[in-house]
Amino acid sequence: MAPSFTWPARVYWEDTDAGGVVFYANYLKFFERARTEWVRAAGGEQQRMRLESGLIFVVSETTVRYLAPARLDDELTITVEPIELGRATLTLHQRALRGEQVLAEGTIRVGCVNAHDFKPARIPASLLAALQRP
Repeated sequence: MAPSFTWPARVYWEDTDAGGVVFYANYLKFFERARTEWVRAAGGEQQRMRLESGLIFVVSETTVRYLAPARLDDELTITVEPIELGRATLTLHQRALRGEQVLAEGTIRVGCVNAHDFKPARIPASLLAALQRP
């Protein structure tokens, strides 16, 4: 399995709630951006995949545990660690860290589908192979 991918993020005003901490749903945005950058780092571009093959990725399941709050201006590291890379689905473990402290972690399941009818489709072989490389 491929090693963990990391992506840096900073907490901005727009990420926080009235209590001055990151709004819980925004961790999913951080996770989404890190997944996009993970695919990009492997040589995949989701927009090109959609245009050339009519395929897109959709999130089908998430579970997230919130352990400690992130606050305005915090520098975070968001990780993507593949658990299972199937022919049509990806199961990933993701974490948001401040230094060594885990703030939130979750399992995200992503499926590849046809953009027109949302029927499951195989992930392009070249992308799947690239995602599996160390």
